[in-house]
Amino acid sequence: MASIIVSPELTPSDRLVLRNLAHNIRDTRPALDTVIIDAGESTEADTSDLKPKDTNGDIKKKEPDWPAGHKDQGDVAILKALNQPKSQDFEPTVFSTWDLRDLKSRLPPAVYEHILLPYISWAKTVARVETDVVMVTHLILYFTTSLPSALWLFHHFTYLHGVLHVLLQAWSIGAYTLLRHQHIHQRGVLNKQSLTGVFDQLFPYVMDPLMGHTWNSYFYHHVKHHHVEGNGPNDLSSTVRYQRDDIWHFLMYVGRFYLLVWLDLPLYFIRTSRWSLAFRVAFWELSNYAVITFLLKYNFKPALFTLLIPLLVMRLGLMVGNWGQHAFVDADEPDSDYRSSITLIDVPSNRYCYNDGYHTSHHLNPLRHWREHPVHFLESKEIYAREHALVFHDIDYLMITVRLMMHDYETLARCLVPIGDQIHMTMEQRVAMLKRHTRRFSEEEIRDKFGLGKGQ
Repeated sequence: MASIIVSPELTPSDRLVLRNLAHNIRDTRPALDTVIIDAGESTEADTSDLKPKDTNGDIKKKEPDWPAGHKDQGDVAILKALNQPKSQDFEPTVFSTWDLRDLKSRLPPAVYEHILLPYISWAKTVARVETDVVMVTHLILYFTTSLPSALWLFHHFTYLHGVLHVLLQAWSIGAYTLLRHQHIHQRGVLNKQSLTGVFDQLFPYVMDPLMGHTWNSYFYHHVKHHHVEGNGPNDLSSTVRYQRDDIWHFLMYVGRFYLLVWLDLPLYFIRTSRWSLAFRVAFWELSNYAVITFLLKYNFKPALFTLLIPLLVMRLGLMVGNWGQHAFVDADEPDSDYRSSITLIDVPSNRYCYNDGYHTSHHLNPLRHWREHPVHFLESKEIYAREHALVFHDIDYLMITVRLMMHDYETLARCLVPIGDQIHMTMEQRVAMLKRHTRRFSEEEIRDKFGLGKGQ
């Protein structure tokens, strides 16, 4: 028996997408013994029985009884309206945890009318895109919590405060990293005008080290390197040379990034004749190390808790995440974005980290705005199915990596949302498929599959 879990904590868009896929399963294979778990209750696979409940993130509209072939159009129209400021259904993201549609009933009327709505109106003028009020919210939080906490630790250090600070940063670094992910691809997240634009360009130099990033390295590694190579053999964070369910291979992968990224990335740019990028990435990386070393010598304890520990945690998180994002690579076409990356419909990735679960969509178009990923996915789901893309739900990248280290392919198979031909697979066939996709590539296979033109 297979289950599709429509969590009440999913974003409105994700609930719509997951229900849409459940309809596809029902229509393609009506006899499939599938249980839909919606907001804690089980029903038959017929998702017309899945009535929205009063839960966070629901689209509280009665779905029409779409004729065959028209449901996708209706769902896409709903998703597009959520993103269009001129639509009456437009809804900016204000907070990660709560959706705006729910706050009117949850907040006292005076707070909603006289504090929240004026704040949203102001924040929409500050954000570069009107949907992105949440980015303004988060930046305010970081500069009123993380920064003062770090400064106070240098003024008056206690171990209790140091531990609480690390816990605060550990909670924040995921969302901050994906805010910066949008920032490095769009060259900013705030309005370009006047002082807002200046702050938009300068805040990473203050906040990045506190969140475990070194200056500008995320931009150079992710935009100028990873998206150029696309998990291919020349990608320093590529997974293809590793057995993706082997703990020792994973440790080697993480260890190399920890110890050698400061050298590997400049050397990569030198090999590709991008000398200016090699100099800049080396300058910023080594400068950041020098500042951390100086502060450790000047005042060891606060520097340890505010700079070094976040750096170590962040780099581990980046590698765990990238391993999960690119753990499943189809040997038949490993250079396809559809077959070397995955899509997740889950709470941590999409509610709290700006739709980071739509990783295939991001690789197909790195400039796509984060709110547009669900729209693209539904509009292109037939292509995803035809290209044998993988879609998972109720699991995040961290737990994908953990389950792979445990060789727990059964859980991964249960989390798979089958599309296209996958709908006809048994659970055992899903497991076998996933195991094939985590196999290490030999150097001969790499030369054959990726060609000699990539520096092999």
